Amino acid sequence: MALTQKNTCWLMRAGVLFSLVATLLLNAMPALAMTNQDAAALPNFSDFVRSVQSGEENVVRGVYVPNVMAYRVAQQPLDNPGFLSSKEDRVTQFRMAAGYGTVGLVAHNYLAGESFFNLEVGDEVRIVYGDSKVETFVVYEILQYQALQPNSPYSSFRNLDRDETLTVNQMFKRVFVSDGYVTFQTCIEKDGVSTWGRLFVIAIPKAEYEELWEANGL
Repeated sequence: MALTQKNTCWLMRAGVLFSLVATLLLNAMPALAMTNQDAAALPNFSDFVRSVQSGEENVVRGVYVPNVMAYRVAQQPLDNPGFLSSKEDRVTQFRMAAGYGTVGLVAHNYLAGESFFNLEVGDEVRIVYGDSKVETFVVYEILQYQALQPNSPYSSFRNLDRDETLTVNQMFKRVFVSDGYVTFQTCIEKDGVSTWGRLFVIAIPKAEYEELWEANGL
């Protein structure tokens, strides 16, 4: 579906995104509650794939990044688009993003989301489906934004690396509308404000990453 065909859904999309952000805000907790996965304790990949098997086709059930994370993926209920898992070994797939070509993975910054800060450009991301199918991506871009009104689900966002300010709708388009990418999202804590900003880590298909690598003579 072309992006132009999706423009008529902006209001509905914004409402769901507001709900998601509001959930992050309302459930914010102190940094001392954070738990980070120990890379040495991660299961090997084959064991992880078996552990998340459910027999479901086209349903994401796990995300694995060597030496960084191995998390089960919870699905949002159809009637609760703002749901985020409260389990420390889970990330949640953002259902609405899937309709725009993106595997959106969100988590609280005091639980699984803390591991998102350990992701680096070039890291391999493996998405595991319930039927054991695996798709491989590579981290391509890391974005950090300040929420200009951190306690409001309608906040605009200021890019911390360049002169750019985005509305919520523009932010959604920037990170969740794609041709088959993976986007990790969590909150950034600063100055005692647990929802001060947002971290987005974008991974692209491995084949596409390798093509870009070769095209740039790297």
